[in-house]
Amino acid sequence: MTYELLIGLIGFAIASSITPGPNNLMLMASGANYGLRRTIPHMLGISLGHAFMVTMVGVVLLKVFDSFPLLNIVLKVASGTYMIWLAWKIANAVPPEARQVEGKPFTFLQAAAFQWVNPKAWFMAITAISAYAPQDRGILIGSLLVAGVFAATNLPSITIWAWMGVQVRQWLGSVRRLRMFNVTMAVLLVGSLYPMLTQ
Repeated sequence: MTYELLIGLIGFAIASSITPGPNNLMLMASGANYGLRRTIPHMLGISLGHAFMVTMVGVVLLKVFDSFPLLNIVLKVASGTYMIWLAWKIANAVPPEARQVEGKPFTFLQAAAFQWVNPKAWFMAITAISAYAPQDRGILIGSLLVAGVFAATNLPSITIWAWMGVQVRQWLGSVRRLRMFNVTMAVLLVGSLYPMLTQ
């Protein structure tokens, strides 16, 4: 991998990891509802799960999607349905009559599995492999290099979102404010589907 290609990949990985998307909105909600420590498995699941996804996209899935375009539609429907369900769960994390947050934060495996129905994660993986995987190293090595850069840059980037959720937690001391925050995060999560649905 050339120096220029590596710098470009690092820039893309940081920019795509730190900008708003389903993972970051969910981490902010998790930080606000459960705190940073309980959100760590969620963060690790995103980073390592996405790195694994990038590797698989590079080694196998690009060829499969080229051969079977219908899979793109199936993925969009599955992603949209699942994310709407997640948005509903976030919006209803705090019942109006109680102070205690219901539910549990994402586990490592849940967060890792979520990457496969996250439209932004697919966009990041496909773009990174297509544009930045070194062609002279072979498919597997090239995919692993791209995945490694994502793993190294993603975790610090997404930690910021969980930390921001923790920071607004004090302001969210009342049930009403926490409810408003969760509903807002749920609406933004559904809104993040727009780019996928319009492509």
